[in-house]
Amino acid sequence: MSKENENLTVFGKETEFNGVLEFTDSLVITGKFNGTINATGTLEIDKSAVCKVDSISAESVVVSGQVEGNINGSKSVELCNGSCVTGDIHTSRIRIADNVEFEGEVSMIEGDVDIFSVASSEYKNALLIKSSEAR
Repeated sequence: MSKENENLTVFGKETEFNGVLEFTDSLVITGKFNGTINATGTLEIDKSAVCKVDSISAESVVVSGQVEGNINGSKSVELCNGSCVTGDIHTSRIRIADNVEFEGEVSMIEGDVDIFSVASSEYKNALLIKSSEAR
């Protein structure tokens, strides 16, 4: 789907939402949200937004406001100037601007590597072959 045909939904400053959000395109939150976000699209937390979540899972997440809870951005996570995040971040790319309050851990993921999808002996053999090739 091209960016031109992508839907953009905005939760306004006066909006308060509790529950589970699921979406595929783009969402901008400028109000208050409590719950869980499961998405395959892009999520933006505006500078006026306050989100208390069990977890956020989206393709990319841009935070300019406040988030309390864990963030999983399969492609990227960006913490913008003045944002406040308390929780762990799991992503393949991260950008943290100046003047960001962040308390948590960051774990980086690589592409489509899933070490849990193969038997440990296969994974160990692959590592041994790679290390012997490097010599």
